[in-house]
Amino acid sequence: MEEGKPLAQVQALPARIKEYVGDLQAEMRRVTWPSRDQVQTTTLVVIFTVFVFAAYFYGVDLILGRGVSRLFEMLAQK
Repeated sequence: MEEGKPLAQVQALPARIKEYVGDLQAEMRRVTWPSRDQVQTTTLVVIFTVFVFAAYFYGVDLILGRGVSRLFEMLAQK
C-alpha cells in the first residue's frame, strides 16, 4: 500500500460528500411525487388486498388443517 494514498482519500472525502449531496439534490428535483389522493387510493387498495389474502389463507389453512387431522385420526385407528 502506498504511503500517501490513504491520506489523499481522507482529504478527498469532503469533496466527495459535497458531490454526492449535490447529485442527490438534483435527483430529488426530478422525482415525480404522487398526489395525496393517489397515496390514499393506493393505501386503501393495499389494505383491502391484505384482508382478501388473509381470508384466503385462513380458509386454506382451515381446510388443510382439518384434512390433516382427519388423516391422522384415520391412521391412528388402524
